[in-house]
Amino acid sequence: MLGHQLIIVSDAHLGDGAAGTEDALLSFLDALPTLGDCLLVNGDLFDFWFAWRRVIPRSSFHVVAALARLRRRLPVVMTGGNHDRWGAEFWKSELDIDFHPLAAEFQVGGRQVLAIHGDGITENRWSARLLYQVTRHPATIAIFRALHPDFGFWLVDRMTHGLGNAVLDPVVLERAAERQRRWAETRLREDPALGLVVMGHTHRPAATEPAPGRHYLNPGAWFDGFRYGVATGATVQLRRFATG
Repeated sequence: MLGHQLIIVSDAHLGDGAAGTEDALLSFLDALPTLGDCLLVNGDLFDFWFAWRRVIPRSSFHVVAALARLRRRLPVVMTGGNHDRWGAEFWKSELDIDFHPLAAEFQVGGRQVLAIHGDGITENRWSARLLYQVTRHPATIAIFRALHPDFGFWLVDRMTHGLGNAVLDPVVLERAAERQRRWAETRLREDPALGLVVMGHTHRPAATEPAPGRHYLNPGAWFDGFRYGVATGATVQLRRFATG
């Protein structure tokens, strides 16, 4: 069992230039042991991340160091998102953080948790579904790893909107969040062993209880008001981190 009170953060998109996002996250990680006893980072912590065999990105390195310090105090699990699922073995071998490119399953407070970022599952656009398949293919990853890191980041900077959902229409985004909620609640109905499904990706906070003691949770995007979630063996909550 991972712990009893799980803190969940998703979609910080560090490196995209949002003012205060990284500093607030560093304060949050410092305070985290007073908030819960385990952490889930559920995808898109970075706006882009790729671990080469001997090189890691310097962007947001202070957050990586903070996670390393935090891991000495409590368990940390990470899932990959459509911007940062290429962690390879770095997180586990160097920081002892359990990293899962697609989905993680573990127990919190005695109930089974499925954590998955959410891209590629309920996408409405064919291009997003195709991108999901292409970017996780071993051949694509091998080709990108062969590039010089500076060139790799130059390339990503010019296609950054293609890595995620560039749709800004709030109606479209709300529909995406609704499809995601329905997918999660279907998983809960189909798998009686599951007690909690955690997703991200849509940047829309949600907490539902489709059956007594069984929940779906999307903490929302960290960059959107420093949102996070808390889950125990029986409850879920949506919260905001207060800085200063």
